[in-house]
Amino acid sequence: METVTLVLSRPDITSAVTRGAARLFLAMGYAPLLEVGLPNGRRADIMAIGPKGQIAVAEVKSGLLDFQTDRKWGEYRPFCDAFFFAVAPEFPREILPEEPGLIVADAFDGAVLREAPVVALAGARRKALTIAFARLAAGRALSLTP
Repeated sequence: METVTLVLSRPDITSAVTRGAARLFLAMGYAPLLEVGLPNGRRADIMAIGPKGQIAVAEVKSGLLDFQTDRKWGEYRPFCDAFFFAVAPEFPREILPEEPGLIVADAFDGAVLREAPVVALAGARRKALTIAFARLAAGRALSLTP
């Protein structure tokens, strides 16, 4: 019997990890949105608001090259209470910094392997981000914004 190995492209891996991490956030009681623009011009892969208004951001990394060539992840931290990397099960996790939380996900689900340290946002920033998040979600629900 022949063994068949399925090789996914970088966009396929990104899509699968994003989907699984978003499902995980839902299971944890968060409301996630994908590709959320931040006030500093960066775009969070996943931003999620929890039941008590806490804001989490997950940066999806499709592989080693994606991580090595993209060092902007520190620029997301000022816009969330908790920051995570989200990676596929086969990602070389030992290369990731230890400070952020860690989510491992596939297309169906995910798991938090390391909790993110919580650093509470200032009230004014939380309010501004929450309003922007709600407006984005409402616009997307009506298919008025990308």
